[in-house]
Amino acid sequence: MPVKLQSIQPRLGVLDTRRVQPPPKTADATYQGAKYRAWREAVIAKAGRRCEAVDDQGRRCTKAEPRNRMFADHKDEVRDGGDRFDPQNGQCLCGSHHTLKTAQARAARR
Repeated sequence: MPVKLQSIQPRLGVLDTRRVQPPPKTADATYQGAKYRAWREAVIAKAGRRCEAVDDQGRRCTKAEPRNRMFADHKDEVRDGGDRFDPQNGQCLCGSHHTLKTAQARAARR
């Protein structure tokens, strides 16, 4: 008969050494409103529910709903003066392209 091994739990817990705790994350109220949800739906529907990112060879990304989550992204960031609710200022992006575009916009802002 096999012997069941038991693991010994550590006696010390994990110590958080940060002096100042980060504030809890809160969602911007704009993204909870009906106007934003309508804008998001219009942007994603306009793209055929498929990522609009194009690679160096001019090929469009193949990721699409329902298999992949789509994000309505502002072409011109709101922080940089882009219109928040203009569907022409929106593009449909998959998660990886949305993350890449957001990181590039933040880097350019610095």
